[in-house]
Amino acid sequence: TAPTGVELSLSAIESILQHNPDVVVIVDEAYVDFGAATAQPLLEKYENLLVVQTTSKSRSLAGMRIGYAIGNEKMISYLNDVKYSFNSYTMNQTTIAAGAAAIRDVEYFRKTVKKVMETREWSKEELKKLGFSFEDSKSNFIFATHKSVPARKIFQALRERHIYVRYFEKPRIDNYLRITIGTREEMQTLFDFFERLLKRGMKQQKI
Repeated sequence: TAPTGVELSLSAIESILQHNPDVVVIVDEAYVDFGAATAQPLLEKYENLLVVQTTSKSRSLAGMRIGYAIGNEKMISYLNDVKYSFNSYTMNQTTIAAGAAAIRDVEYFRKTVKKVMETREWSKEELKKLGFSFEDSKSNFIFATHKSVPARKIFQALRERHIYVRYFEKPRIDNYLRITIGTREEMQTLFDFFERLLKRGMKQQKI
């Protein structure tokens, strides 16, 4: 889903697998818990598929750098053979214990994901009212552009008020902002600022 938040369909993933039978296809599911479909059902059919997930997003353990791979036995055995040679984030016992505890705490996980998804859907409606457009996000952020105000100017105005969103100064996406979903209160603060900013106009910079 990164950086746009748009889900790649299982049929599209399967097409890639079918057209590349001699290549290992890695599907990064860092944001899958926020509404996208997992590619895990395809593992039984395609030996060249590897699904990777992380505890950094929906499990709230970004600082721990815990990730894991799901694949067939042969694929995983190859990874085990080289993991200590190439893994730049080797895990100690504390990290492993924290990751295991996070995965066992299903109730907190479900509650957190539900809250993020609900706030995301509400945020979409608020952004539309303010003149933003975006593709349908299935992640914990919205990749949005405004119909009349350049993303770079909005980004700069936000930064001056110590409100931080992501801005990518790259071709094709340089007029978009990636807005991570926070609490309802945090999002309301952002939308209130957007409203003041857009009403007074970016040209005068009177915000």
